[in-house]
Amino acid sequence: MHRKEDYLKRLRRIEGQARGLQRMVEDEKYCIDILTQVSAMTKALQAVSLGLLEEHLSHCVVDAARAGGREAEEKVREATDAIARLVRS
Repeated sequence: MHRKEDYLKRLRRIEGQARGLQRMVEDEKYCIDILTQVSAMTKALQAVSLGLLEEHLSHCVVDAARAGGREAEEKVREATDAIARLVRS
């Protein structure tokens, strides 16, 4: 994982957003304001997901494709399944 520190930094920020959302709900803040923060948190999680996917494709899948055979097929299937999960979410 080449950008581990970037991912950790983003995930810590997302963790803070989740705590903020909990406080907003506890304090019964305006629903639209809460939804706006949920949207921001969702977008941040998607950014982490896309970064991890890009890293997987450019390293794991490319290396496996160079090697060929069953491993290449498995890595492509894993990537395809991951993309399908992201699209559904």
